[in-house]
Amino acid sequence: MENQKILSAFSYLSIFFAPFIVPLIVYFVTKDSDVKRHSIRALVSHLIPFVFGILFFIVFVFSTLRLDPTSSNNTVMVVWLVSFAIYAIVSLGIVIWNIIQAVRVIR
Repeated sequence: MENQKILSAFSYLSIFFAPFIVPLIVYFVTKDSDVKRHSIRALVSHLIPFVFGILFFIVFVFSTLRLDPTSSNNTVMVVWLVSFAIYAIVSLGIVIWNIIQAVRVIR
């Protein structure tokens, strides 16, 4: 029983060193359904900052493409800062959520 808890917590805490690989390996290696459920949840939570990072990059690229050389860049800077702030908040929230889930699994 302890090994299942450790594997589940390891899936969540892998956000610090191997976010996509560890939950996938745990999912395919283990036969326990509870550990599989936790590894999938960990994988999805690790993908959320990645998806937001791609969206942030797209917003940044499209906001810089719309630049008019005669206008000021204040709008682009505001869009970029707001996008980055959202990305930072989501990423920090996901890291905190993963830590909380790992502690809950171990308890």
